[in-house]
Amino acid sequence: MSDAIIERASPTPQRVPSAEAALPSFGEAFRVWLKIGLLSFGGPAGQIALLHREVVDERRWVSDARFLHALNFCTLLPGPEAQQLAIYLGWLLHGVRGGMAAGALFVLPGMAVMLGLSILYATLGEVPAVAALFFGLKCAVLVLVVEALLRVARRALKTNAAWTLAAAAFVALYAFSVPFPAVVLAAALVGYCVPAAFKGGGHGSAKDGPPALLDAVLAADPGRPSRLAASAWRAGWVAVALWLLPVAILMAAGAGVFADVAWFFSKMAVVTVGGAYAVLAYVAQQAVEHYAWLTSDQMLVGLGLAETTPGPLILVLQFVGFLAGFGQGGLALGIMASVLTVWITFAPCFAFIFLGAPFVERLHANRKLTGAMAAVTAAVVGVIANLAVWFGLRVLFGDVRQVEFGPAALDLPLLGSLDPLALGLAALAAACLFGFKLGLLKTLGITAAVGLVAKLAIG
Repeated sequence: MSDAIIERASPTPQRVPSAEAALPSFGEAFRVWLKIGLLSFGGPAGQIALLHREVVDERRWVSDARFLHALNFCTLLPGPEAQQLAIYLGWLLHGVRGGMAAGALFVLPGMAVMLGLSILYATLGEVPAVAALFFGLKCAVLVLVVEALLRVARRALKTNAAWTLAAAAFVALYAFSVPFPAVVLAAALVGYCVPAAFKGGGHGSAKDGPPALLDAVLAADPGRPSRLAASAWRAGWVAVALWLLPVAILMAAGAGVFADVAWFFSKMAVVTVGGAYAVLAYVAQQAVEHYAWLTSDQMLVGLGLAETTPGPLILVLQFVGFLAGFGQGGLALGIMASVLTVWITFAPCFAFIFLGAPFVERLHANRKLTGAMAAVTAAVVGVIANLAVWFGLRVLFGDVRQVEFGPAALDLPLLGSLDPLALGLAALAAACLFGFKLGLLKTLGITAAVGLVAKLAIG
């Protein structure tokens, strides 16, 4: 990286192109976003871990501080925070087209897999080989989540106040089932009131080595976010129109199941603060009892498919939408309703990021707001820890029960339900990743293959 890029002087017309040249090409970033979309197993915790590994640790495109700043904002939004984080990072690197590519590629592979599995389920029933393959992947993702949790905690929790807030967030979520938005908003309020207690961290500080590529570019060209803002806001309002116009048209036309799907999942798109788990109970109740699109057992099947396929967990809604259309008119209507569900669910995500990210980028220089975001960072560590525990218990144990201790209610496993195969595959993944340092792709491939063979062998 040249001295011209990291020098903190006002950019000149000659220096701005050289600063831009330091960033990865759009084609290189496109391939990375595609890789992430194909490997984004494990729900939000695993997906955030994968994003961090790819853009912060391995490529140093973005600093920890800027990554966490973006994550804090995405955590506050309705919708899948990991996909929205990908849109944000893609926008920072390559403007609107970068955000579009990152967000679309995060969803499309999982959408294709979920559509294929939905068709198989509707026509042939459950497919044991597919379930066995994804079982091994889940075990490997558990190790990836734990690694990311430790890495993010080590870098984000700089003060005693941050550690305390992270622990409080974990306990509030795990033991007392405090609503996720309340935890995040409380953390932001604490950080805003006492910003000195939380160190947000610089972007690519000297003790961490050379600055990340994006931070070096912004140091050489501080006006870059402002230039990107105008196109982002235009794209954001276009996304709003592309989201709401189909809903209005379908409802005005009285388009039966398609109008119902469009309206119902549009509501879900704006209330899913805290991720999919925060609204799945409501979705299941409405889809099963009110609309009668599927049975409760089928809802559980869809959740299982969404948990083990790449992409956001909220893709379970695609399964629901498919069965809604399939029940009304067979395979063709099922596919159409499935695509409509995905469109209605994810178009708002692009609107939220493109309209909000330019404003959030301006908060880096505001001491109180930076303190609030740093406090949210600490709380997010607790959130990831809670997701990791939730995910780990259900991967490793067959029976997890909620046990009450006064006002607290803890998810605790029945020790006798420990799955030796799951534990063995997780240990294999840990050995591949940490011991032999085989890398992410080889670790996932080995664990998935061994899980497939073992599951099919034992029936």
